[in-house]
Amino acid sequence: MKSAWVKSESGGKRRRQPPVNTYKMSSSRKLVELFYDVVSPYSWLGFEVLCRYRTIWNLDLKLRPAFLGGVMNASGNRPPAVIPNKAVYMITDLNRLAQYFHIPLHQPGNPFEVMFEKGSLPAMRFLTAVAEKDASGGDAVVEKVSRELWNRIWSTDQDITQPASFSEAGLKAGLSASEVEELINLAKSQPIKDRLKSTTQEAINYQAFGFPLIVCHVDGKPEVFFGSDRFELLAHCIGEKWLGPQPEKPFSKM
Repeated sequence: MKSAWVKSESGGKRRRQPPVNTYKMSSSRKLVELFYDVVSPYSWLGFEVLCRYRTIWNLDLKLRPAFLGGVMNASGNRPPAVIPNKAVYMITDLNRLAQYFHIPLHQPGNPFEVMFEKGSLPAMRFLTAVAEKDASGGDAVVEKVSRELWNRIWSTDQDITQPASFSEAGLKAGLSASEVEELINLAKSQPIKDRLKSTTQEAINYQAFGFPLIVCHVDGKPEVFFGSDRFELLAHCIGEKWLGPQPEKPFSKM
């Protein structure tokens, strides 16, 4: 066992200093909002990275489930999957990103049906209901249920539109059967529908044209970042260090 004392330059002794912690947590908390929709695979990447950095960057991370379809319509944007060349590239891009970000992301069998025919409105209403009930819980339940829904659609190619799907996702996230049933009923209510519209409008007010949308509040001013490839810039903006998509393994390679 090493001695707690070491010789100083003057020949005396001084107490051995502990090693410097390279990943020391920042002392000031930073408010960061993440607007997302589980139909968006790129939102899953941004979601997981911000969750991984929550402690390292001392983030007050607010999860904001919103409806991507509403944002696309309001902004006049077109999904990349409906543009042939982008759709082909997106397949390769997501395969690379799944490895780089270490996320079990896999293409569904019929992406067009999943994203455009079925959509995500019921799922986002369900998540909004979860957020309503989890208001005092620091988004812990919202995080777990969101992850389960992403796993269903973008990992195991399962449905995210039916009540049975919400039930399975909620139970896997740790909710009881009675809690899930309450949330499914709540998701059908007008107040929840209105809240989802309101959150989506907030994203539109930040001039969103797609998801993920990350809003970092710096000195009382919102700094807006789109996509899951702006984390180096976000880190610079808040005075932090980007350690890669897996901060616990900063030197990992694909």
